[in-house]
Amino acid sequence: MTAPDSKLQDVPPDSLPAAEGAAPVQPSGRVAIFQRMLAAFTYRDFRVLWFGSCTSSIGTWMQAVAENWLVLSITGSAFYLGLDAFLQQLPIILFMLIGGVFADRFDRRRTLIFSQYVQMTCAFTLAALVYSGHVRIWQILTLSFFTGSAQAFGGPASQALLPSLVEKKDVPNAIALNSIQFNLARVIGPLLAGATLAVFGMVMCFGLNGLSFLVVIAALMALHVKHIPPAAPKRLREELMGGLAYVKNTINLKELTFLVATMTFLGFSVMTFLPLFARGVFHRDVELYSRLMAFSATGSVIGALVIAWLGKYKRMGLTALIMQAVSGLLIVAFASSRILWVSELLLLFFGISLMVVFSTVTSLVQLIAPNELRGRVMSIYMVAFRGGMPLGSLISGYLASKIGAPIVLVVNGTLLTAIAAYLLARNKSVREL
Repeated sequence: MTAPDSKLQDVPPDSLPAAEGAAPVQPSGRVAIFQRMLAAFTYRDFRVLWFGSCTSSIGTWMQAVAENWLVLSITGSAFYLGLDAFLQQLPIILFMLIGGVFADRFDRRRTLIFSQYVQMTCAFTLAALVYSGHVRIWQILTLSFFTGSAQAFGGPASQALLPSLVEKKDVPNAIALNSIQFNLARVIGPLLAGATLAVFGMVMCFGLNGLSFLVVIAALMALHVKHIPPAAPKRLREELMGGLAYVKNTINLKELTFLVATMTFLGFSVMTFLPLFARGVFHRDVELYSRLMAFSATGSVIGALVIAWLGKYKRMGLTALIMQAVSGLLIVAFASSRILWVSELLLLFFGISLMVVFSTVTSLVQLIAPNELRGRVMSIYMVAFRGGMPLGSLISGYLASKIGAPIVLVVNGTLLTAIAAYLLARNKSVREL
């Protein structure tokens, strides 16, 4: 029997056309702008998943803060802090391509639910270990690896599921709004973690994160989207190689993946070095570091709102390239600044440019990828995205120990602008998207 057309999976259940002959009411002014910015929220499934994901993301950031403090309390070692972060990211590199095959072969919603259950179990286990007083560093590192492994399978499923919740024209808006929930959680989560640590302790932070997964699991169970299995599943290796070959032979996807890899590899070192600038350049403490982080996160939210308002538009690729060039210049300016308020403004604008690039490039990849290959395409894209961060931070950190963080940032920013300028001048495939 032939399977139904896979394109049916891209049609959300609540996106049926209005009744024939009904005259749509045209909003105007600020209401129209607001509705355009929140277009994806008109889809019931997207709303449900957005609020569930936001709750879970806040819990994840709460645990991240508490776990860093726990590791430091047990070991007093910066090495173990880095090792814990590395072990959370390592499975992304090792297993995410396989996770992409799973996202195309199996029900994406169920794959996501399983991923949430694993992460929830890890959070509750850590809470129990801390409560009992028997927590050891090897246990924390092991749980971090299991959590990262679950994310390696849940990430591609989540990215591949998103376009099935809205119409194609609203995919960029949905991606931008999804970025907003992540960045809101990046601000709210650490603030709640600080208050919870002060009043209730670490156990409560880990426990609340575990409970937050119940919210997103309930949201996933409530979705109306239906899974359409592939017509003829192949062996895992064949499907994996098929996804790699598709990205390799699709010029646009290959160039966009390269673009996001350079952005994360060279651009995210700014965030890594913020404590060094707070202490070494401006001679302040953790309060300034938190403030600098807040300026960057606020810029990211603004950037995501801009993309949400723009939606799907012509020359998205050109916009991404121009904003990457601007990001590089902002990095150079930040590295050279010794005036605090100027540095804060530069971080705000850097956050805007960074989010415009990421949201735009992610939207383009989602729009280009066919549904039956979307899980594998997004897993390759996410390996480039997620892999560039730890590798870039590792290399930049080593170089900074030799020649200083400001010089490294100047070099990174210059390279970022140079790469964008080269693609603008020589490459039509991305520029004309």
